[in-house]
Amino acid sequence: MKRALLFALLVFLSSSATLAAPPAQKPYGKREDVQTFIRQMVQQHAFVERELTFLFSRARREPAILAAIAPPKTAPMRSWQTYRGRFVNEARAVEGAEFWRRNAAALERAAQEHGVPAEIVVAIIGVETVYGRQMGNWRVIDALSTLAFDYPPRAEFFRGELEQYLLFAREQGLDVFSVKGSFAGAIGIPQFMPGSYRRFAVDFDGDGATDLRTSETDAVGSVANFLAKHGWQRGERVSLPARVAGDAGVTSSTSGTSGTSGTFRALVEAGIEPKTPLAELRRYGIETRTDLPLETPVALVELESPGAATEYRLGLQNFYVLTRYNRSVLYASAVYDLAQEIKSKR
Repeated sequence: MKRALLFALLVFLSSSATLAAPPAQKPYGKREDVQTFIRQMVQQHAFVERELTFLFSRARREPAILAAIAPPKTAPMRSWQTYRGRFVNEARAVEGAEFWRRNAAALERAAQEHGVPAEIVVAIIGVETVYGRQMGNWRVIDALSTLAFDYPPRAEFFRGELEQYLLFAREQGLDVFSVKGSFAGAIGIPQFMPGSYRRFAVDFDGDGATDLRTSETDAVGSVANFLAKHGWQRGERVSLPARVAGDAGVTSSTSGTSGTSGTFRALVEAGIEPKTPLAELRRYGIETRTDLPLETPVALVELESPGAATEYRLGLQNFYVLTRYNRSVLYASAVYDLAQEIKSKR
């Protein structure tokens, strides 16, 4: 009797485990949504259908990528001090100065041709990949396939990047399985997405190839070209410090006092594109010191850290351009601060 009960229990547990297991995922090459994508690539770009079908039969769905990109269910406030500490430190500044020394000629030429200061280019590369040391170990075809077909919130964007990647690989004569990058599919020393690679990467070393994976010179020229094409203003500043009389309980890191007007919130909520003339800041309770014309447009940047004073800056056009590389005020602020630290080392 005991043996019979034990056997029945084992059968029940085995059946329950089978029912609880998620359904097996079809290989990408056999999925209807992938087949639709393949047909579009054949019609629009003259790819060979059987070759793409075979390619996607080898592409892997990566659950770890889906876990990494999914936003947390309860997102805590991001700390500017913690974020800044990851990227703006002595080691990264010293290594940036060495990267500058090694690529001085290319950086000077990029500054002359595109108007982007050397320290800004170096800082972006430092934040992105620690000067090429951390470029990612995911196969780009797997990363983009996973996000294009199994991440609905941004599927349209990643399908576009998957399309660009296949075109890029064909143009460059690359094995699509040989290229590795970030979990989001970014490639090379400056971490360009495939679409940006095709639009903004340049052969800056003149060897006949645009190679952001091994050529530091191409990376330098390409970052400068990207920023210039997005509206970088030669010789202009990036940001200004600001003093804010804000909501009760919110302290400005520059003033050390708190206010009660709260009108500055309207500028924070207006976004990061500079639209408010300097002349209008006083009526929002914002002060700054600058010799720029009063009609200069700015955006109010709020950098919060739990348990610490909030820092405020005024973002100018070049700050906004930095957010075209990564659409985060934390990112743009860290790039600017690291640039100043690197410049001081030179």
